Amino acid sequence: MQFSEGQTVVYPHHGPATITSISSRTVKGNEIEYLKLEVHDTKLSVSVPVASADKVGIRAVLGAEDMKALFDVLRAPTVDEEDKWSRRMKDNQEKLKVGDILTVAGVVRDLTRRNEDKGLSLAERDLLRHAQGPLVTEIALSLGIENDEAEAALQEALNPNGTSAPAEPAKTSGPGTAAA
Repeated sequence: MQFSEGQTVVYPHHGPATITSISSRTVKGNEIEYLKLEVHDTKLSVSVPVASADKVGIRAVLGAEDMKALFDVLRAPTVDEEDKWSRRMKDNQEKLKVGDILTVAGVVRDLTRRNEDKGLSLAERDLLRHAQGPLVTEIALSLGIENDEAEAALQEALNPNGTSAPAEPAKTSGPGTAAA
C-alpha cells in the first residue's frame, strides 16, 4: 500500500487515523521510514515503520464493496455464543484484538442482540461501547457522513425491522441533545 501525508487509514487497534507525516530515522545505522499517525477519536499520535504497516494491519478506509460486506455481517443472524459471560467476554476480546473490521462488526452485532434479549454484564456493555466507536467512525468516513448519522445507520442495520431501540449508543452528545 502506498502512503501519503493527509491520507486517512485505519489502524486496527485504534481506528481511523490520518497520516500527519512520513519521516526517516536512523536506528542502529539503518535508515527506517516511519508513518506518523494521528488517531481521529483520541488524537493519539502513533509512529509505525512503513515496512511494518501491513504486518500491524494498517489499511485503507473501506470502499463501497467492503462496506456492503460490513452491513451484511451486521444484518446476519447471531452466532451461537458461550452462556457464561466471562468466557464470552474473553472470546469477544480475542476477536477484537485481531482488528479485522468484519470481526468487530460481528462482535457488535452479537453483543447488541444479546443485550436486547438477555442483557449484558457491565464489562460486556463497556466492551460493546468500545467496539462500536471505531466501527461508527469508519462507517462515517467510508460513507462521507457525520458520526451521528453513521451511528443511526449502524443501529438500523442491527435492528432492520425497527422493532427495538438502540441497545447502547456509542457516545452520548450530552444533555439537551434532541433525538432525530
